Amino acid sequence: AALFFPLIAGCAWVLGHSSKNLGAMAGDGDKNGAEAEAKAEEKADDVEMKDAKAEEAPKATEAEEDAPADSRPKVAADVVGINTADSTLNVLPVPESSMLMTLTDGGWQYLLAGARSTAGIKSGRYLFEVRIVETHTRPEAATAGPRMPTQRQLLRLGVTHRGGTLFLGDLSPEAACFDAEGFFMTRAAPRKKACPKFGRDAVVGLLVNLDAASPNANTLSLFLNGNRACEPQQIPEDMLGKPLFPTITYKNLSLQVNFGPAPLAPLPFKCNMLADAAAADVELASAPKPPGGKYTVVVPVGLPNQGYFDWVDAFLEKHPDYTELSDRKILEWITKSGVQRPKAVGSMDKPEVRFGSAALDDGSIRRVLAHLASTANRNFVIPEIRANLAQPERAALLRRFALPKYRKVAHVFVGEPTADHKAKVSELILAKKKEQAVQERRQKKAAAERARLIEERKRKAVELARKRAGKEEPAEEKEAEEPPVEDDTEDIVVELTDEEKAMMYTRRSLPDMTDAALSKAYKDFSLPSADEGFDEVAYDWQKEADASKTLSDWQFKMKLRQRVDDIKPGEWFTSQWPVWSKQIQEWRKRQTEWKDPAKRKALLEKRAEAKKKAVEEAKEKGDEAAAAEAGAEESDVNIDDVDPMAVADVSDVAKGEPLFASFAYEDWHLVTARAELFMLLHSFKKDVNDPDRPSFSGKDLAFYYQKYYKRVFSVKAFAADSVESVVAHMKDTLSIDESSTFLEVSLPEDTALEQFVKLAEAHRRDRQRRLDAGDESAELKFPRTPGAPGSAPAGPGGLRPGGYAAGNVGAHGGITPSVVPATKRPAPPAATSWVAKQPRAGFFGG
Repeated sequence: AALFFPLIAGCAWVLGHSSKNLGAMAGDGDKNGAEAEAKAEEKADDVEMKDAKAEEAPKATEAEEDAPADSRPKVAADVVGINTADSTLNVLPVPESSMLMTLTDGGWQYLLAGARSTAGIKSGRYLFEVRIVETHTRPEAATAGPRMPTQRQLLRLGVTHRGGTLFLGDLSPEAACFDAEGFFMTRAAPRKKACPKFGRDAVVGLLVNLDAASPNANTLSLFLNGNRACEPQQIPEDMLGKPLFPTITYKNLSLQVNFGPAPLAPLPFKCNMLADAAAADVELASAPKPPGGKYTVVVPVGLPNQGYFDWVDAFLEKHPDYTELSDRKILEWITKSGVQRPKAVGSMDKPEVRFGSAALDDGSIRRVLAHLASTANRNFVIPEIRANLAQPERAALLRRFALPKYRKVAHVFVGEPTADHKAKVSELILAKKKEQAVQERRQKKAAAERARLIEERKRKAVELARKRAGKEEPAEEKEAEEPPVEDDTEDIVVELTDEEKAMMYTRRSLPDMTDAALSKAYKDFSLPSADEGFDEVAYDWQKEADASKTLSDWQFKMKLRQRVDDIKPGEWFTSQWPVWSKQIQEWRKRQTEWKDPAKRKALLEKRAEAKKKAVEEAKEKGDEAAAAEAGAEESDVNIDDVDPMAVADVSDVAKGEPLFASFAYEDWHLVTARAELFMLLHSFKKDVNDPDRPSFSGKDLAFYYQKYYKRVFSVKAFAADSVESVVAHMKDTLSIDESSTFLEVSLPEDTALEQFVKLAEAHRRDRQRRLDAGDESAELKFPRTPGAPGSAPAGPGGLRPGGYAAGNVGAHGGITPSVVPATKRPAPPAATSWVAKQPRAGFFGG
């Protein structure tokens, strides 16, 4: 009962995310193969039920005798029937009729329907009958993705306990049934061949015998058209002692259900129908009248990833008469109906699954279920995290259940859970830990047994080979009896760690909400109030004022943590980025010229000519002091002795030598990183324009980097495994706030671009000093393997930022723009010199 909660009957608002593109079959060969496979599965599991005379019932010995006259008071015949309050929501009983139908379109053709009788048998021997009147098949096109599930007809008749499963054949310990394939199904024997198949037009009778005086006591028997179809099948011992309720599970069928008092197909012996049972032999389970004459719709309101579904599960465990309407339950319903379930992604609130069927994937089930639930006479709990925190969607939910027979109650649980809830969470964590330990032990035992069998086979093979080699006839050996399998898992003892004891919520395979959904919705979250139309708003964990403060504090934290998905580079960034792109190219070109002897000579000659021209211009103006300064002899300077922070021109420190003359691959990498992250952080602050959010955390660096630079940022490009390690290379420019985990830039926004070269040179010298002192950890070795070709986003005229043509992806995954404009490039020189093998441009698109 706890597994099903009035039977997934109300299972849920189904997954959205429809796939509108219909896929066609690949070809006749693939189509035939798929059909053959589908038919094979159909033969193994279900039957299409078109001919009830396909198999004749074998003749069986009849030990049953006529039922004696019974003068005890009878149960009222009109109270025995299908319990609509204990059926799945797709069960459609026809008023004033014995017909039982189900929804068969919009995805419902894949879902099982389950219905239980209002009368449970405690003792005696009673019969009820079912006839298949109609079968249904709906044509449907497949969607792209998994193979479309097969539509099948299915019928199972059996007995269950009150509140037990409605899906016969799901291996529940409290269910036993026959199916139309002729199998008798219990948990101990899931598929025991017991009788012939049966199908349309056959009258199928199920005899439940709990008469202690009968030779077939505590058995179920199946009759086809009044003839015994199988020997009596033993009811599992665990099911005895409680009333057994006749239960029907079916799919794509219309049924005639007969509880009596007269049979459709009389048996070889006189037998009472269930509607003619003695009142003392049955227990009635008619739907109880709700308190105050109103059914309750519970709307749980809690924060994502803070025990939301823990609360829902605990509520349903305490209130099994409530039906859960949620996306997770519709998935459970589909799976129990025999449809193979692909791995779910997304979130607990909105799981995303593709079944290969347009009807299952387009949300049709959820839409229809919303209408069915809003008219059903039962209690509901509707766990929708995002919707229940949003006032407009709460209003829409209240409008769906606007009928006066419903009482709407909001349960708010935010903040620290109660002690009872914490204890329940610890219990669940301990149970899961125990289950894992049991599985591990069983796996080890199974592995040891496999190893033993392998060794045993090897030993026998060796002995057989020896005997044959000696021309001896190998003696026949009796198979050694396998030792009985003993369940030694009872002695497993597990304990919770201190960390597990402190946990207030269980961990689940999916988050309650995806980051994308959360970032869009959290600002509009609010707590419900009676003014919205709720009959009651209950605060389960904290009082209203404390709960409101908890939500406000949570929203503020979320505001700081959530990404700004719609952020766009502003005016400041779009003006600064081209300037930087052009400047870094000029510096790289200058280093290349300085490294090449021929180009250096030409560079120095050009420099000398410019110096001579400056002297002449100063003399023409009569400024002898300026002329003397311009023509002064330059002394020899060791550039390593010059303080990089005091350099006036990084491109010409002394005698034309640039400050970055000794830069290696790693130094240019860090220069570019400093500048681009500097611009990114200042631009983010300007573009968001929110004093509460001056920056972002390191986990979102790659996201915002892609938003601004249209390229991928990877810490692996720095031979690092975290953003923190990358920032450690640039402590002169960046830092991480310990409390907020935000990235912070230490340089003002008007910092000159030359400052990044100066900082990189100071960092290079510091690393060199440490290397000279024997500190090998100071050496940087960034990976240089380029990624796949790519291009930066085009600007006006098809040019890249800074007016440069498309380049190649750098080692970090960013774009390396070309040095030349976007014109036809002459053939490059042969890559034979050291200079030709150096990177020609920046590493982050500079």
